[in-house]
Amino acid sequence: MAGKEKESVSLLIQGAWVLTLNQRREVFAPGAVALKGEEIVAVGPAADLKARYRAAQVLDYPQGLIIPGLINAHTHAAMALFRGLADDLPLEEWLNSHIFPAERHLNRDFVYWGTKLAVAEMLLSGTTTFCDMYLFADAVAQAAAECGIRAVVGEVLYDFPSPNYGPPAAGLSFSEGLCRTWRGHPLVRVAIQPHAVYTCSPDLLQQCGELADKYDTRLIIHLSETQKEVADCEARYGATPVGHLHGLGLLTSRLVADHAVALTKADLELLAASGAGVAHCPESNMKLASGIAPVGELLSRGVPVGLGTDGCASNNNLDLLQEMDTAAKLQKVRYLDPTVLPAPAALELATRGSARVLGLAREVGALAPGMKGDLVVIDLDQPHLTPIYDPYSHLVYAAGGADVQTVLVHGRVVVQDRLLMTFDLEETLARARELAREMK
Repeated sequence: MAGKEKESVSLLIQGAWVLTLNQRREVFAPGAVALKGEEIVAVGPAADLKARYRAAQVLDYPQGLIIPGLINAHTHAAMALFRGLADDLPLEEWLNSHIFPAERHLNRDFVYWGTKLAVAEMLLSGTTTFCDMYLFADAVAQAAAECGIRAVVGEVLYDFPSPNYGPPAAGLSFSEGLCRTWRGHPLVRVAIQPHAVYTCSPDLLQQCGELADKYDTRLIIHLSETQKEVADCEARYGATPVGHLHGLGLLTSRLVADHAVALTKADLELLAASGAGVAHCPESNMKLASGIAPVGELLSRGVPVGLGTDGCASNNNLDLLQEMDTAAKLQKVRYLDPTVLPAPAALELATRGSARVLGLAREVGALAPGMKGDLVVIDLDQPHLTPIYDPYSHLVYAAGGADVQTVLVHGRVVVQDRLLMTFDLEETLARARELAREMK
């Protein structure tokens, strides 16, 4: 209405395209997002928002594609310091002969700086939330909070002693302490994270489930990652890993199954009936020759699926844009059907899907009023992204992490014009090099 006073907002960000991923899957071209503090107040055509709002700060990207922040549903961030340490090996040999021995010498300083190194890579490639399972999870939480990235963290729990908390019984106490310490934090949440059915006894798994129930949080576990894991579980417990958790009463909507590659028809039915979510990590599963998760069947049955990279020791990067491309193409190969997991669905895995799996769907994963201000600007003004007919197609099949221009988390600009704004990248790189020398 003419003469109506404009509403004040803290930030207006506008671009050539906005992919909202909201309930109606609206696309605006050109589009804009208005924020007040950490919260989105409006998304729509750029001209409409400019007419309605007076912004304290305006970020204008005439060739920018604005999307929700990407959500890495499963990783081990500090393993960025193990990148390239033990490549081209089967999972069991990689884990037991190389990774577990290396991790016996970990300390809090290693995990803190390894996490900051990973966060730098994630923010610069458009990831605004990550779910981490690792040792010294208090250091992971501290690093995430200081760097300004959203995180779901948890101490990895085993039946054998940990270099962090010592004897297995102390792991549950440590995890409970994390839940208490980080309760109510705007960026950091804690989940309970037993490693796997082959490293955790039924008793430990059930105690983990009780703790997750007590603190109303996610129970996250590597599950059915390989055929060998399934065969060993059947020999030991008379059930597949999925069936084993079902028998223990742990297959619920609280559960996140990392990988879920080797699934039987009965497993698929149990997962669908339970409401449990899956974190799909295609590049890690390819590199370790674990197999191809049946994502098409999971989605068709209504199982929530998010996208993860796994750690840098088995990927070897944290680029979710690249992971989307791999996920989409790999499902087409698995089913010999080019229509399986089209570009919009692949983007949903890394946004709405991951948010749903992690219990964050009311906060992140889409651009809509009331959601948190987590968003990413992709620079389309480049040869490999010109011309543009379908922004979803370009995002999934042509763009990469290096195309990310600006990133916001919780309404705060954390990357602007490809520069980290919240911590010292040079210091982080220097410390990473020092720690790598100490490992030799």
